[in-house]
Amino acid sequence: MQRDYDYLIIGAGMAADSAARGIRESDPDGSIGIVGEEVDPPVARPSLSKKLWTDPEFDLEKSWLGTEETGAALHTATRIRSVDRAARTATAEDGDVFGYRRLLLATGGHPKQLDLPADDRVVHFRTMEDYRRLRGLSGEGRHVAVVGGGYIGTELAAALVQNDTRVTFVFPQEFVGGASYPRELAEQLSEDYASHGVQLRPGTRVTGGSADQEGVHLELSDGSTLDVDGVAVGLGIAPAVQLAEDAGLAVDDGIVVDACGRTEDPAVYAAGDVARWPDPILGRTRVEHVENATDMGTAVGKAMAADLRGEDAEPYTHTPSFYSDLFDVGYEAVGTLSADLDLVTDWKVPPGTGEIAQGVVYYLEGDRLRGVLLWNVWDSTDAARELLAAERGYTADDLVGAIPNG
Repeated sequence: MQRDYDYLIIGAGMAADSAARGIRESDPDGSIGIVGEEVDPPVARPSLSKKLWTDPEFDLEKSWLGTEETGAALHTATRIRSVDRAARTATAEDGDVFGYRRLLLATGGHPKQLDLPADDRVVHFRTMEDYRRLRGLSGEGRHVAVVGGGYIGTELAAALVQNDTRVTFVFPQEFVGGASYPRELAEQLSEDYASHGVQLRPGTRVTGGSADQEGVHLELSDGSTLDVDGVAVGLGIAPAVQLAEDAGLAVDDGIVVDACGRTEDPAVYAAGDVARWPDPILGRTRVEHVENATDMGTAVGKAMAADLRGEDAEPYTHTPSFYSDLFDVGYEAVGTLSADLDLVTDWKVPPGTGEIAQGVVYYLEGDRLRGVLLWNVWDSTDAARELLAAERGYTADDLVGAIPNG
């Protein structure tokens, strides 16, 4: 069977939903098809590790994005195996063929995998189905290991322990968030996790494991073992570029696109987690956060519609921010957060005082500003962008006080 669409979107995440809405703003009548390998329609992905665990008034129904409002035809649980750019078709594993006039690759990424048994109690966390599985493994005092000290790992460890679950947090850094935050902040964050009942296993990796009717048994790099009821793995994602690569498109840690989301094929675009685009502030980059998925998706959807009509498309020029909430603290950030850079801290309330820390951290590479962390400081991402965009070098004296620290 072949279905033909004016706009075909491969991937059914937040970028796909936003692209469909962007198309609709410019083209109320063009046909849109969305093909996704997940069993669910597009969902507000941040809720899977945030509000669904921490906000009793935020239920599952509030997570759906309502993509059907765009009139797009949704084809879920469908994996595309190949794209034929000459024929302008995409073929699914079941043999169904989807034709297009314009194609958007919003394929996102796949969770990085541990070498563990394929078992329902091991969840490499990414999708709504993963959330359902992890919910079933949590609560009632069950014991879950969270593996990975990055963005998803820190959120899941906090979420689970607040939902009647014993949590052992396995991560390679010396402190929670140690790869991203100043040492004094990471030390304080580790104390916060421990005070909430999270058992910390810093400086440790999972090297193997097994599963039986009693549970999952992890082997750790320090020679110890860990017996748990379930495992939540949050090691980040690998961008899903195979379709693009097989179709002969340029790939470099993501699908390479221009400022309008176009690949070198003028009928094929990419957006969201999988796209590597020329950000006006950060340079060519790829960002795995919700603001980029939604804003870039909308912009590229509009560009597809403009190109199809032969009109000038508007480039995507927004430098995205990202955020997280961890127990009673939260942050917003722009750019690169790496503890390997030179850090300039401007605390209103320093970590370790017994009060909730508050302040701004600047990340320098030489004299060039690469990132800004706003720790319990809100509504200042535009100010951070202005600093990052300036074509100049900075000293510590230049930066302290540049953004109000609270």
